[in-house]
Amino acid sequence: MFPNFTPVVPFLFACMKIMNAFPTDLKSLTNIFSSLRSRNYRIYFTGQGISLIGTWMQHIAMSWLVYRLTGSVFLLGLIGFTSQIPTFVLSPLTGVLTDKYNRHRIMILAQMFFMLQALTLALLVLLNLIEVWHIIALSLFFGIVSAFDSPARHALVTDLIDRPEDLGNAIALNSALFNGARLVGPAIAGITIAAVGEGICFLINTISYTAIIYALLCLKIPEEAIPKKSANIKDSLSEGVLYTFRSVPIRTLLLLLAVLSLVGFPFIVLLPAYAKEILLGGPETLGFLMSALGAGALTGAFYMAGRKSVLGLGKIISAGTVVMGLSIITASFSKEINLSLFIFFFSGLVMIMSVASINTMLQTIADEDKRGRVMSFYAMALMGTTPIGNLLAGSIASGIGISYTFLTGGIITVIAGIWFQMKRKSIRKYIHPIYRSLGILPALHDEM
Repeated sequence: MFPNFTPVVPFLFACMKIMNAFPTDLKSLTNIFSSLRSRNYRIYFTGQGISLIGTWMQHIAMSWLVYRLTGSVFLLGLIGFTSQIPTFVLSPLTGVLTDKYNRHRIMILAQMFFMLQALTLALLVLLNLIEVWHIIALSLFFGIVSAFDSPARHALVTDLIDRPEDLGNAIALNSALFNGARLVGPAIAGITIAAVGEGICFLINTISYTAIIYALLCLKIPEEAIPKKSANIKDSLSEGVLYTFRSVPIRTLLLLLAVLSLVGFPFIVLLPAYAKEILLGGPETLGFLMSALGAGALTGAFYMAGRKSVLGLGKIISAGTVVMGLSIITASFSKEINLSLFIFFFSGLVMIMSVASINTMLQTIADEDKRGRVMSFYAMALMGTTPIGNLLAGSIASGIGISYTFLTGGIITVIAGIWFQMKRKSIRKYIHPIYRSLGILPALHDEM
């Protein structure tokens, strides 16, 4: 039996320290939406917001459909694995294609294939022809398309903003949009499934893709932002790998993100079991925990959107990683729902702040002609490593229990945050000259 002790004090102390560690450069409310002054990003933001609600509706509907048809928890995990593992396998290649070809057109094609996948699901369900192998195959298809979409989408953001200093704001607003849709989409899906079934959710998602496709077609991408065809794919891949892993700051950021995806983020997949076995609750308990996580993530995204520069992102990453680790450790001891809600709110808060900071730093310091390849490794470290981490967490939890799995993951996460803090000074000398050359920060101090 796990000791009935809750180390709340270190966690609360860390929460207060992280707020003091962050730069206090928030200004007016208008700073939060500064990137929306760019026409292209404003159009993209609107279309993406509508589409993401449909995407989250499909995510919930597919999970519910699989469980309704099979009653198998294993198949739920398999569907999640097949939808994400292609990103890990294909990202290096798709990153090369993002830099070699027009990333705007790649993303349009990806959204069209997403629409086709959603429409196929809708028709199979509405015509009562759906079988489990259909869902697995379509989930794998979704993962393959995502492997092309992800690096193109991340790299495209830079092309959509008029001012380089708005890059961090655009990335943070995108995180806010994603988490806002995660709060709204599942709620609509639940009501829709109860009223008319899963098929209508898939159909709504199909229709929602018209918003992002239309938005992408309305964009006016500057000619200089369109990649020029250069070396062959093999040479481009080698160049991207060498550039990414010879760069000390890029390599360090990606390594930290991979560790977080393997041992930090997988606590989310264990929340259903945590709610039932640790907190002795039911579905409503899981809903509260997920809402707390989402609310924290949304808050963190808006905090990041309100920052006006890239100064201090390194401090946010190191402090955020440590606090996330401490929150997971504290959750392993918690037996009370109210304490757990508070813990997971902070988990979502610092998780989004850390990921958004890593994203912003990578996109800022990467060379324009190699950004797609760098962001493909970002996608591999974040989304591609997550299914492996989920499988690892599930296997460990089945052997040593949920509480000890949380504790182990939290300790490793804290160590990762301390390691990055120790590396900050050594990578600062590589990053500051890049910031100066870009003119983003004309007067840098000793922060990163």
